[in-house]
Amino acid sequence: NMYEGQMSLFMVMCMTTTVAGELKMEDVSFKASFDGSRQRYVLMLPANLKKSSKRDLIIGLHGHGSNRWQMAKNPRDECRAFRDFATKHKMIAVIPDYRAKTSWMGPAAESDMLDIIEKMKSEYKIRSIFFVGGSMGGSSSLTFAALHPELVDGVTAMNPLANHLDYENFQSAIAKSFCGSKKRIPEEYKKRSAEYWPEKLTMPIAITVGGKDVSVPPDSVLRLAAVLKAIGRKLFVIKRPRTGHSTNYEDAISTMEFMVKR
Repeated sequence: NMYEGQMSLFMVMCMTTTVAGELKMEDVSFKASFDGSRQRYVLMLPANLKKSSKRDLIIGLHGHGSNRWQMAKNPRDECRAFRDFATKHKMIAVIPDYRAKTSWMGPAAESDMLDIIEKMKSEYKIRSIFFVGGSMGGSSSLTFAALHPELVDGVTAMNPLANHLDYENFQSAIAKSFCGSKKRIPEEYKKRSAEYWPEKLTMPIAITVGGKDVSVPPDSVLRLAAVLKAIGRKLFVIKRPRTGHSTNYEDAISTMEFMVKR
């Protein structure tokens, strides 16, 4: 059984702090079902949370080269907006390593996410699950939503990509995550490219892109957005023609509000 012996697999570490607003932060360690390795995530809980209360779960995915602490502590706009949004809406927030620092939602990271979601559902009364991320985190949010639409109620993807087959940056890291190069296992790259699976993205999708973004060019996600619009999905896109690889605080908040309210 994938989740057999959960109490021994998941262990809350002794690090507990209070953060902005009324969120309590805990660093959590668990034994991954994928390979038995120890993996980690940050859990941020509203103050005085009763386990009998229904709450939304919001999952924040960090960018390339970082780890769980980026979304938990980094002052950049995308990360600060995520924390403020979770606090405002009194959500349970989870910020996983998902095989930091170069995840890209490969098989191991995907399995870790399933472990964590199962754990959250076993411990709390989860109403809806939302994914938020920037750059690699935004790309990975779209990937996970396309792979497991039944588990995702909304996505905010900031400066993401939607097609791994035509993406050329960070290829050594992605090949490590996907267990092979795109030339050797193109089917794995297609599987993890949201552009190829628009029909699976049934949840509200909010996207931000920068017209001058060279780290993660916006072309593939804009093509995905056009298809989602054509098939009548709930979609919100903010395109800043003069912006590079970043999303400002106001845009981050407005896209997350769309994701939840729609």
